[in-house]
Amino acid sequence: MKLITAYIKPHLLDRTREALLSTGATGITITEIKGFGRQLGHTELYRGAEYAVDFLPKIKMEVICKDEQQQDFIKAIIDTNKADKIGAGKITITHLEEVIRIRTGETDNEAV
Repeated sequence: MKLITAYIKPHLLDRTREALLSTGATGITITEIKGFGRQLGHTELYRGAEYAVDFLPKIKMEVICKDEQQQDFIKAIIDTNKADKIGAGKITITHLEEVIRIRTGETDNEAV
């Protein structure tokens, strides 16, 4: 089992969610976060004054999947979020040793 974590732009959340659900995701967790990568933030103009925005709004999306679903989920995330501009996001994959559904006590693939 894998934990796929994707850091994406907020405006692409609904499309990414739909893509993952159509690929077979049974649950998704999101967190609203702020951060920066290579773009190092940006500058904005407000009432004639320029100021730096160091941390940009992002969505941290986490989904647990079976090993055989991993590539399908990654492809769905990339296809939905790919952009030619810097700041499109990142995906990390973590191996999960064990997963337990609290309500039923089911473990591993049955818990996903």
